[in-house]
Amino acid sequence: MSAGTSWAADTRAVPIARLLVLCALLGLAMLAALRFGAVPLSTIDVLDALHGSGSLVHQNILHELRLPRAVQASLVGAALALSGTTYQALLRNPLAEPYVLGVSSGAAFGAVVSVVNGWSQREVWALPLCAFAGAVLAMVLVFRIAWSVGHRLDARVLLLSGVVVSAFLVACIWLLLTFADDESVRTAVFWMMGSHSGASWRSVSVLAVVMLPTAVVLLWQARALNLLAIGEMTAAFLGTNVERSKWWAYAAATFLTAVGVSVSGSIGFVGLVVPHALRLLWGGDHRLLVPASALAGAAFMVSADTAARTVAGANELPIGVVTALVGVPCFVWLLRRPVNGANV
Repeated sequence: MSAGTSWAADTRAVPIARLLVLCALLGLAMLAALRFGAVPLSTIDVLDALHGSGSLVHQNILHELRLPRAVQASLVGAALALSGTTYQALLRNPLAEPYVLGVSSGAAFGAVVSVVNGWSQREVWALPLCAFAGAVLAMVLVFRIAWSVGHRLDARVLLLSGVVVSAFLVACIWLLLTFADDESVRTAVFWMMGSHSGASWRSVSVLAVVMLPTAVVLLWQARALNLLAIGEMTAAFLGTNVERSKWWAYAAATFLTAVGVSVSGSIGFVGLVVPHALRLLWGGDHRLLVPASALAGAAFMVSADTAARTVAGANELPIGVVTALVGVPCFVWLLRRPVNGANV
C-alpha cells in the first residue's frame, strides 16, 4: 500500500471512529433510559423483555412506556441538533439555533389555541396537530416576508423576519392565556417547557417517517453547507446553486424543528450546544458534522429525558429545565474555552 493510499484510509477511518463512539454513547443512553424509572430493571431484565421473555410486567413497562419514550426522545434530539447544525452553517453564526426563525413560537401558539379551546382534552392528537400547524404557519410567514425583500433568502432579512414573527406570536400567546382558566394556563406552560410523557409508537412512527428522508436531504446538502459556511460568493464560484441549496436546507431544517416541537414542546439548548460543541471539537466539515450532530443530539436528549423523570422521585421535571441546567454551563464553558490562544 502506498503512502498516499494509507493516508487516505487513515483520513476516512477517523470520522468513522468518531461516529462509532457516538453510536456507543447513544446505546448507553438508551440502555439507561430503559433501565431506570419508578420500577428499576436490570440489564438482564431489559434484554429478556426485548426478546419477549421474562416478567409480563417488565415487558409492558418496556414496550408500552420506556421504549417508545426513549425512541421519541432520540428522534427529537437528532432533529433539533440537525436543525441547529444547518442554521449555524446557513447563517454563518455559531449561536444560531432551531428556534431562531420563530418555529417554536408558532408551535406554542398552535398548542395554546388547542388547550384554551378544549380541543386537546377531546382529541389526543389535537395538541400536536395544532402545534405542527402553528409551526408551519410561522415558517411560511417568515419565508414569505423574507422572500418579498429582493426575492432571495438573505440571512439578515430572515433573522429579522423570524424575530418579528416570533414576537408577534408570543404576544398572541399571552393574550390568549390572559383570558384562559388556571388549568389551561398550567397545561400550556408545562407543554411549552417540553416533555416526552405523551410518547407512543404512533407518534414515533410519524416522527420516523418524516425525519428519515429529511435527514437524508441534509446529508445530501453537506458539501453545499461546507461552501455556504465560507460565503455565498465563494460557494457560487465553486459551482453551488446557492439559492436552491439554501431553500433545500432551510426547508428541511425548519420542517424537522416543526415536527419535533409538535410532539415534545419547545426544548432548548439541544440544537445550540450540540452542533457548537462538535464543531469546536472536530471541525466544521458537515460531511461528519451532520451525522455526528444527529447521534450526539439523540444521546443528549435521551439522557436529559431519563434525568427528568428520575431525579425528582415521583415528580417529573420539564425536560426543558434539565437541558437548560446542563446546556447553559456547557455553553459558557465552550465560549470561554481558549482556542489557539484566544477565547471563542
